[in-house]
Amino acid sequence: MTQRLGVVGHLGYEGLTEVLALLQREAPRHGFTLRYEAALRESLGAGELLSSPDEIDALLALGGDGTLLRSARFLDGASVPIFGVNLGKLGFLTTCSHEQFGAAFAAFAAGDYQIQSRLTLEASTRSAAGAVGVQLRALNDVVVHKGGVARVLRMRVFADDELVGAFAADGVVIATPTGSTAYSLSASGPIVVPSLESLVITPVAPHTLALRPTILPPETVLRIEVDELPEEVLVTADGQVGTSLGAGQHLIVRRSAAPVHLVTLSGDSFFSRLRQKLGWGGLADRDG
Repeated sequence: MTQRLGVVGHLGYEGLTEVLALLQREAPRHGFTLRYEAALRESLGAGELLSSPDEIDALLALGGDGTLLRSARFLDGASVPIFGVNLGKLGFLTTCSHEQFGAAFAAFAAGDYQIQSRLTLEASTRSAAGAVGVQLRALNDVVVHKGGVARVLRMRVFADDELVGAFAADGVVIATPTGSTAYSLSASGPIVVPSLESLVITPVAPHTLALRPTILPPETVLRIEVDELPEEVLVTADGQVGTSLGAGQHLIVRRSAAPVHLVTLSGDSFFSRLRQKLGWGGLADRDG
């Protein structure tokens, strides 16, 4: 049975050409037809155009974590698995490195893989009357932070309409377990195993020692209000898309009904990724 494989790629990576050549050679042998995003198709000068998630059964993301996050945004909630190939340095969310792609693609074609469903977020700006404004979707995190001003933000965070805390900080990160190893981690947030569905609130440089990152149940509805709005308060999703929070507006963040599905291969695990890519581990080996 023919499977339709979408291809999204970052044109800035040198290894992209090599991976594409292997893919174009091997895909027909394994019963795949290929569709390329517009920029990739233009670079190749040939191939079918990928314009909608409805056209594919799986999506190949060639680049790094940023490319995979962009791929998830393209799917916009569609239940299509993402096979990520790391062409960069970290690639924490990807399925394999470009050196491993040949063997990994053969395993994928043979059905020798697993699918991990990852919790995602949806965020929306709201007026004081509750009217919905801009809506965003995120796999890693939604961040409220200041724009080009030096002032800190004075914020109040509510969980299911109960005040969690009022504080001054550079911003706040609302992360998924997947995003717990991204911006939230650099802001001293906890590492959360992806299978433990939850929401993580991590203040960014809070002006108090009495405020710590907090893990909440996945169905919690969060509301973030900013007092005394400076010139610009930004809301970003996965660090890639965003909007601004205007006077009289607040932000609602909740679990999205549509998870993202990531392809993983046999022998891969969350802790092996932590050890290999983030230097996680115990004591170094020593003599004696």
